[in-house]
Amino acid sequence: SPKVIERALDAGYEPVSILLEDRHVEGQCTDIIKRCGDIPIYTAPFDVLTKLTGFALTRGMLCAMRRAELPSVESVCEHAARIAVLEEVMNPTNVGAIFRSAAALGMDAVLLTPGCSDPLYRRAARVSMGTVFQIPWTYLPDGWLEPSMGWLRAQGFRTVAMALRDDSVPLNDPRLLAEERLAIVLGTEGDGLAQATIDACDYTVRIPMSHGVDSLNVAAASAVAFYQLGLQ
Repeated sequence: SPKVIERALDAGYEPVSILLEDRHVEGQCTDIIKRCGDIPIYTAPFDVLTKLTGFALTRGMLCAMRRAELPSVESVCEHAARIAVLEEVMNPTNVGAIFRSAAALGMDAVLLTPGCSDPLYRRAARVSMGTVFQIPWTYLPDGWLEPSMGWLRAQGFRTVAMALRDDSVPLNDPRLLAEERLAIVLGTEGDGLAQATIDACDYTVRIPMSHGVDSLNVAAASAVAFYQLGLQ
């Protein structure tokens, strides 16, 4: 959509080509087209775009861009006090929603294990409303759980596993807010975090539930956790 593309341009991503509904050339996309310079612009009616892309192009615009080189874990975390760590979160909608919550609710960066869905996948970027271009992120190198967990600990991060366990501390435990550097670890859809990850974390935290509901979707849980534990 134009908003997502605009945020990507603001972040310095290089556009390659644009595909848009023809009625938007002189409308909502005009300023973005001007910003993109001398690149190919392809236009067509809505029904043709739907057939080309395989989905309803509801916001009327797609842009192909060159990927930026991923930063190192060290540079992403250098000045961060609150980070999110995603373990094997494979649904791009969930990844996008988590990024949007992370950017809005006090996270400084996001780290992903290699099995996570790509934040720059079209659906993830769209659901994030372009925040994948705003908040620093990168993939953890091969070696999760170790040596990555040990590296986080060496940098002064205390780790919080979001998990359903009887010995979990409440989300509003004052010890959590008192930590100078905190890494909130969220697990894959369905199975949640691996047991080894939970055992390696400094805290295990659960969100209080009611009406017999045992848990929230990982994206919804991230928003609650980030709101409570993020530095606003």
